[in-house]
Amino acid sequence: MLASTDGARRAGHDIHFEVEQFYYIEAELLDDGRFTDWLDLLAEDLDYWMPTRTNRLRRQQALSISARGEGAFYDETKASLAWRIRRFDSGMAWAEDPPSRTRHLVTNVVVHHVESDHGAGQELAARSAFLVYRNRLEREENVFAGCRTDILRRIPDGGLTVARRVILLDQNVLQAKNISTFF
Repeated sequence: MLASTDGARRAGHDIHFEVEQFYYIEAELLDDGRFTDWLDLLAEDLDYWMPTRTNRLRRQQALSISARGEGAFYDETKASLAWRIRRFDSGMAWAEDPPSRTRHLVTNVVVHHVESDHGAGQELAARSAFLVYRNRLEREENVFAGCRTDILRRIPDGGLTVARRVILLDQNVLQAKNISTFF
């Protein structure tokens, strides 16, 4: 489910810095509600997945995260995310009208080189911790904490795109009335 970096070589400082700056720009776009611009940071073949979690005994921890095809908060492609964003702008997304205010904090970024079908040095595995604060209406507040495991891909202009994102929330039960926030 999550990208393994066993035996993978850690990225150098320059690449690590580049990935952190990429994440900070991504967070700024999301917090500013610039979702169409955020879509430009996503690969055309994007796999965006946020599985659900359950409480399990220590010996059953491998079963605490839902498998593909089981329940998921998000199981999206770039096209389905674009549809969600178009819906925000349509006036028909009542859960986001008026829109939420968010703050995305990204930290503990670890970057590794990975082998890829896209060529040597073309993909990186990055893991980061996040905290997303959301405020809606007058008093509705939510905090989402967790980690993201990404495959980032080089594009021809030398920049990066998110090719795969697995979002793992620390919460098993969401207290939010909806989950219309991107991570």
